[in-house]
Amino acid sequence: MRVFPVYAPKLIAKHARIFLKGAVWVKDLGRLEFERGRFLLPGKGLPKVKQAVIELNQLLDQQTHEASSV
Repeated sequence: MRVFPVYAPKLIAKHARIFLKGAVWVKDLGRLEFERGRFLLPGKGLPKVKQAVIELNQLLDQQTHEASSV
């Protein structure tokens, strides 16, 4: 599990894209799990955590789209 002391979406998305499965811990958000390069929405979580997961998944989609178009 990688620990991120600040919420840095590009770095977190890059980590998930490289490792495909695992978990990260982000200060103020807590533990975020990912599988197959996508972050999983927590069943019970704060709205800011859910919003961060949605943002990270959108960023991963953008990076995948950019990589396939090159």
